[in-house]
Amino acid sequence: MPIASSLAKKYWYPLVYSAPVSRLAQYLWYPISTRLMSSDELVFMNWAYEEDPPMALPLEPADEHNRYFIQLYSRVATQTDLTGTQVLEVGCGHGGGASYLTRTLAPASYTGLDLNAAGIEFCRKHHRVPGLDFVQGNAEDLPFADESFDAVLNVESSHLYARFPRFLCEVARVLRPGGHFLYTDVRKRELVADWAAALAAAPLRQTAERVIDREVMRGLEKTERMMGLVGHRAPPVLRGIARRIDAMQTSTFYHALQRGEYSYRLYSFVKD
Repeated sequence: MPIASSLAKKYWYPLVYSAPVSRLAQYLWYPISTRLMSSDELVFMNWAYEEDPPMALPLEPADEHNRYFIQLYSRVATQTDLTGTQVLEVGCGHGGGASYLTRTLAPASYTGLDLNAAGIEFCRKHHRVPGLDFVQGNAEDLPFADESFDAVLNVESSHLYARFPRFLCEVARVLRPGGHFLYTDVRKRELVADWAAALAAAPLRQTAERVIDREVMRGLEKTERMMGLVGHRAPPVLRGIARRIDAMQTSTFYHALQRGEYSYRLYSFVKD
């Protein structure tokens, strides 16, 4: 990742987590970031995840270097059986999770949606998997008909949504009766009560909730955030600095979780 991207993660991410009304990251930073990373293999943008005992998830050799990012996606998605279903992922980022889940969980179809048009272009270029497609669109105004999907996933994206309750209503609208909303994200401690209230008011029935701070911390202990891609496009003389900046940002988030300043949670909901 370019040095500018690592700097932005260090100083911008904490602001995003504490101010979900912010649109700057959605409309400006992520498109720029995608273009800076367009030739890289950075296909996961979520934090890492590991359990105790280790998940030991079977992976193809090509996926192994993304193990700890994949494990978060796997834990979210396998809260229900996606075999033969029509799945929507809202906030698909660079599509690594969409590709992995399509290849391994055998949905009938999988649609990845993101507001970042450059990111969708990246996904279409890098992930050519049968049954997988990508659509540019807004999480708060999903461009799909009512009752179009059997499952909706959302991984570490909703903290960016200005109208989070509106997003939850859109999820319920596009889900078929009996469909599942599979969800994980992080909030600053002072925002957790509002987060919980919005989820409780959603037109969906909660079936599971877990705090996964320790699992995310364990994932961070296992791997550098960018798996050797940090500073890849920075000039050679600056790559060491870029790696240290990224390591500092990872450490900052790790210790914030450790101190209880953030709460990372995993949920499952169903539409009755």
